Amino acid sequence: MAVVVGGGLGAFALTPAGAGAAVRTAPLTTAVVTKAAASSCATGKYQKQVEGYLKKLGGYGTITVDGKQSAADCAAIVKFQKRFGIKPAQGLAGPTTYDVAKRLAATKTSACKPNKTGITFCVDLTNQTTWVMKNGKVFVKPTITRTGMKGYRTPSGTFKINKRTKKEWSNPYHVWLPYWQRFIGGRGFHQTTTYIHDKWRGSHGCVNLLEQDAKQYYSIGKIGMTVKVIGRRPGT
Repeated sequence: MAVVVGGGLGAFALTPAGAGAAVRTAPLTTAVVTKAAASSCATGKYQKQVEGYLKKLGGYGTITVDGKQSAADCAAIVKFQKRFGIKPAQGLAGPTTYDVAKRLAATKTSACKPNKTGITFCVDLTNQTTWVMKNGKVFVKPTITRTGMKGYRTPSGTFKINKRTKKEWSNPYHVWLPYWQRFIGGRGFHQTTTYIHDKWRGSHGCVNLLEQDAKQYYSIGKIGMTVKVIGRRPGT
């Protein structure tokens, strides 16, 4: 009996030529643009909130939390957008940038309760984020992920990486899964080949990652390493 691999395929809108699973759609949200700043970046609806979240997260440059776009704010937002694959990366504090920044800022790394020694991969289903701990401390800062949609919910619990391949073929969904690290059944970490920020999408149970994060996780991972999954994705 063949083992089902890639049950958590990077979420994508299936066509008649695809796997055939139904994927629901939702209306798109349009950002409210007020005016162009001297920095050449427009000021988005969520300017002040994004400024606050980026200042809390740190690492994106000097940010003034005042709701007014500046050259420094523009550069910081663009840097953030490029890091997390938000398109277009033009410094506009729109709904996607706001959502990603909010989720990252809300992530509590200690909630993972990692092993005191060694590596622990952590996944927060509630905030749709993931990070890596080493000897009880943050080793790789939180990044964004996309987990199982309704009917394919990614289970919470403590698991072990039990298979790793740089490129795994998914029999059920007929696609390649780059940087595959399986930890339960046909579910595991892998790079997604679709736009990870489409909120109406969901995986078939896997933990989808941006390419740079999938590569980094693969470089760290080894058979037997711990994966802790906490929370529950809203709507599942």
